[in-house]
Amino acid sequence: MFRTHRLEIVRLAAIVVPVVVAAVLVPFRGSFAATASALLLVAVVVAVATSGDRPSGYLATVSATLSFDVLLTQPYGRLEITHRSDLETAVCLFVVGIAVTEICVRSRRHRESALEETSYVAVLHSVAELVASGAPQHEVIAVVRQLLIDLLDLRDCRYEMTAPARPRFRIESTGDVLLGGAPWAADMLGLPGPEIELPVQQGGKTVGRFVLTPTPGQPISRKRRVVAVALADQVGAALRPRLLSA
Repeated sequence: MFRTHRLEIVRLAAIVVPVVVAAVLVPFRGSFAATASALLLVAVVVAVATSGDRPSGYLATVSATLSFDVLLTQPYGRLEITHRSDLETAVCLFVVGIAVTEICVRSRRHRESALEETSYVAVLHSVAELVASGAPQHEVIAVVRQLLIDLLDLRDCRYEMTAPARPRFRIESTGDVLLGGAPWAADMLGLPGPEIELPVQQGGKTVGRFVLTPTPGQPISRKRRVVAVALADQVGAALRPRLLSA
């Protein structure tokens, strides 16, 4: 909710701020070089693209280009450019704005991906330490259950030791989602429901399963699904003493 509201504010600013900046420059347009004005508008696009998303950067680029055209180039007040140099500057402003937006978006994605991977490593390490400490199996299962709910945006999750009465979708060890060998595009469609199982294996043998109740339509990346498999493997490791003694 907060993120959505914030993006709405940034997108509104993407439209309004370039107009305001161009309006402030109007009294100086006779003595202030058009290229310098365009650079200031590019700075606005950079600020918006850095704090918003791709649509925000595009909106700021279009708003900055139109504001430059109407307010800072002759004939003033009209969507028209008579001087070739001003036209070239406007085109450059638009192209640079789009390029800057794409660079900011890619940079933000790389940064978010790095932070995400770091958090996944920390989660797996904490569970591995819990298993290595000899924590009770029910405690490991409870911890992993909650982690799976958070990781996969689940509505619910439970652990079962018995085989299901009927076939379910399942998350394979590769992170693929299959039903009877048929793949499911979880990256775009989310996990299929109403339930999907995540096998818990020990020594190549299925010894239990987490039954997941997904949030409909919530895309889940392969990276997250692979981490979920790794968490299930930790449960399999925690079950090993009991299986060996059985």
